[in-house]
Amino acid sequence: MEKEKGKQFCPDYLFEVSWEVCNLVGGIYTVLSTKARTLQEINKDRTIFIGPDLVKDNQYFKESATLLKDWRQKVSEDGFKVRVGRWKVPGTPIVILVDFKDTYSHKNEIYTRMWEDFGVDSIHAYGDYDDSCMFGVTAAKVIEHYYRYIGGENYKVVAHFDEWIVAMGLLYIKRTLPSVVTVFTTHSTCVGRSIASNNKPLYDYLPGYFGDQMARELNMDSKHSLEKAAAQYSDAFTTVSSITAKECKQLLEREPAVTPNGFEPEIVPPAEKYASYRKAARKKLFQIAEALTGKKIDENTLLVATSGRNEYRNKGIDLYLDSLKRVLNNYKGERRIIAFVLVPAWVGAVRDDVASRLKKGIDSDTPIWDPFITHYLYNYNEDRIVGKIHDLHFGNRPEDKLDVIYIPSYLKGKDGVVNMSYYNLLTGFDLTVFPSYYEPWGYTPLESVAFGIPTVTTSLSGFGMWVKDKFGADPVKSGVYVFERTDANYDSVADEIASTIMAVADMPDDKYTALCKAASKTASKADWKSFITHYLTVYKKAFDKNKRKKI
Repeated sequence: MEKEKGKQFCPDYLFEVSWEVCNLVGGIYTVLSTKARTLQEINKDRTIFIGPDLVKDNQYFKESATLLKDWRQKVSEDGFKVRVGRWKVPGTPIVILVDFKDTYSHKNEIYTRMWEDFGVDSIHAYGDYDDSCMFGVTAAKVIEHYYRYIGGENYKVVAHFDEWIVAMGLLYIKRTLPSVVTVFTTHSTCVGRSIASNNKPLYDYLPGYFGDQMARELNMDSKHSLEKAAAQYSDAFTTVSSITAKECKQLLEREPAVTPNGFEPEIVPPAEKYASYRKAARKKLFQIAEALTGKKIDENTLLVATSGRNEYRNKGIDLYLDSLKRVLNNYKGERRIIAFVLVPAWVGAVRDDVASRLKKGIDSDTPIWDPFITHYLYNYNEDRIVGKIHDLHFGNRPEDKLDVIYIPSYLKGKDGVVNMSYYNLLTGFDLTVFPSYYEPWGYTPLESVAFGIPTVTTSLSGFGMWVKDKFGADPVKSGVYVFERTDANYDSVADEIASTIMAVADMPDDKYTALCKAASKTASKADWKSFITHYLTVYKKAFDKNKRKKI
């Protein structure tokens, strides 16, 4: 009962399991939530996402009393605690949220079996390992139950698991339902990310790193053991970029297929509304800057930003700030520059003085104390971004041509300062900078070009490498500046980024407009309609491989 649309293959049923289904944690949420619409168009309601049931009032989930009603009654009778509904994202796919707490009573038995069958070492586990594995196995049992309920042996079924967090579920399916094609996607390896996070040189020394040895050194034996087993025993193994594929081959000892991450064009405001969104975003950003610095902000001010997860080195936040210091010291142009750091931290309430100025207006032309941060932080003295801003002596002084502003809150519309979503705020910027050291793909620069905003990234990001392969190194063609980054050229890249920011600040309007148009054109080549084929090809090859095994 194989499905084909034209020449495009897709399975009859696709189950995709992730901790980030209806649970916004990081980039994987973006991957899955934007991919959903394209999968729905290919094979409506035959893709079922499975996530953890963590909160009763989940803002991303709409429960349904009728969806999969008969099966839901049966699975409940058989002792599973699930909720069925739809994910509130474009395409509104079917979602099953599972309560995995009862699985803990079988934890020792599960871990013993995983050791015996796949060599997974759970003895050294700590932190989030147990929750992850109990959820993964519970999700797999739900797939098994649904498979048997529908007579899954008559269909082509794929069970796709994202990241080590749910990898034990893949191994469970591999043992109990060998006719189901298992697919494992690592969006970054446990050991590779840890090497980078611990300030070790990843790229120059990669050929000399051995995954098992480094896992012991970095105290992550169990996670690595599970990730490696899923990579080696899955019917198909994928990762998101060519740069991470090298990492996987070295550390997990299996070469993956590359399935790059797309985006959903619907996130971008329609052309007729874009100008009003941009105007509102810039107004808000100017208000925040004025409240902090006491300066009246000119409409022509260049607004620059970095954003993403708070991984100080991996995301290149350190390099971004060092680049800005070079701009502050060297920029001679007339245009003012405000550079934002939109990175969530251990955030408290909005600062009282900031809230007062935003509410009542500015009663002074002088900056407030610490005129670069909008919220209180619980760990102010330990926050690395705050420390770096102080070390570099940013002051947002009246005479400064460049100001730095740190908004350390998730931008979901309820932060107390911005009070609009990240995507709505993104429309207000003129340039974004993401000089990552460790970035398997890189959604933030892709989102930026999708909004027609030129961006800076590096050759150590999957998206940066894709741009270079597709468009070459000329930003005029792509709207993307891709700088070669290595383990040893930090300072020269900081110089290049600073020069780029100053060049964009002084760029004539016609050249800047052309740069924005090039960015939008790049994004049009990187949506899910273009990239979903990579996954469907992997599924087809895995089915053909399984078929040959049976023969």
